[in-house]
Amino acid sequence: MDEEYDVIVLGTGLKECILSGLLSVDGLKVLHMDRNDYYGGESTSLNLNQLWKRFRGSDTPPESLGASKEYNVDMIPKFIIANGGLVRVLIHTDVTKYLHFKAVDGSFVYNKGKIYKVPATDVEALKSPLMGLFEKRRARKFFIYVQDYEDNDPKSHEGLDLTKVTAREVISKYGLEDDTVDFIGHALALHLDDRGSPYIYPLYGLAELPQSFARLSAVYGGTYMLNKPECKVEFDESGKAIGVTSEGETAKCKKVVCDPSYLPNKVKNVGKVARAICIMSHPIPDTSDSHSAQVILPQKQLGRKSDMYLFCCSYAHNVAPKGKYIAFVSAEAETDNPEVELKPGVDLLGPVDEIFYETYDRYVPTKYYGR
Repeated sequence: MDEEYDVIVLGTGLKECILSGLLSVDGLKVLHMDRNDYYGGESTSLNLNQLWKRFRGSDTPPESLGASKEYNVDMIPKFIIANGGLVRVLIHTDVTKYLHFKAVDGSFVYNKGKIYKVPATDVEALKSPLMGLFEKRRARKFFIYVQDYEDNDPKSHEGLDLTKVTAREVISKYGLEDDTVDFIGHALALHLDDRGSPYIYPLYGLAELPQSFARLSAVYGGTYMLNKPECKVEFDESGKAIGVTSEGETAKCKKVVCDPSYLPNKVKNVGKVARAICIMSHPIPDTSDSHSAQVILPQKQLGRKSDMYLFCCSYAHNVAPKGKYIAFVSAEAETDNPEVELKPGVDLLGPVDEIFYETYDRYVPTKYYGR
C-alpha cells in the first residue's frame, strides 16, 4: 500500500464507485478502499438475514418469508430515469454489459385520497379521472404549447420569455386549476416519452451498480481494498489531502474522494430522510397489480413541506422470493417520529408482512458554507 496514487477513493457507495470507474478509464492511478467487507456502502442491498440483523438484532427471520439469499433489499432505494444522466454514463462507459435492467411497470400520483395512474399517452390522458372535461381542454392547450415549443422559434413562445417568467406564470396563462398544476409539477414532468413509466431498475437491486463500476475501475487498473479499518485521511500544513493511512501503512495521493463518514469534521448535516421498508405479499393496491411502481404523494395533498414517495419492486426484479414484494415509503423528515410521519404512505400499502423504520442524515461539505 505504500505507493503514490493520483486519487484515493474511500467508500464503495454508488457515487464513489462511479467516480472511481470514470477516473480509471481516464488513465488515472486509483486506489479504492472501504472499511466494510462488502461493496455498496450506505447504498448496499441486503439479503433477509442481513436485513433482520440490522433492524431486529438477530439473523434468524421467520421461515415464512422465504429464503434469505433471494432477497436484495436496497438501503437507499431509487428508480433510475431511463433517459437520465446516469443511464448515459452507463452506456458511455459500457458498464451496461455487467447489468440487466427492466422497465418499471407504472408511475402513479396520489390525489384527494386516491391513487391515479400518471397518463403516458394521449388516450390515457383523455380517460384519466384526474381532470374534468373542461380542465382537460385547458390542459390540452398547455401540452400543445410545451410540445411545439422551440428555443429558436419565437412564434412558438406565445409571448412568453422563459428566461424571465416562472413556471407558475407559464401555467397560469392557461388557467389550470391548482390540483392540475400540482399533478403536472410533481408527477407528469418526469416523463420524457410515452413509456408506461419513465423509470428503469436493475435486476438484483441497486447494489449491482457500484459493483459494476468497481469492475470497470479494476479493468482499467484500479486497485481495490475492502475491510480496511480506520482509514485516516492525511493533510499537509495547508490543509490539502495528501494520503490515507490504514493499519500503519500510508498511501500517498494527489486527491481524496470519500463519502461523508470518512471526514465527519468536514461535512455539515442538512437534514434527515425518514424511510419505511416493508415486505408484502401483494402489489400496492390501486396500481393495476404492478410488480414495480412509484407513487408520488405531492406535498400539498399531505399538508407537508416536501413530497412523499412510495416505491415498490418484487420478484420480477429478482429482489424477493416468488410472490413477495418490497415496498419503501420515504420522505424528507420534518419531525422526529418516522412512524407517524410516514403513516399516510404506509396506509396506502395495505397489509404488510414486516415493516422496518429508519432515519438517516444528509450531509454536504462544509466548504460550501464559506469555510
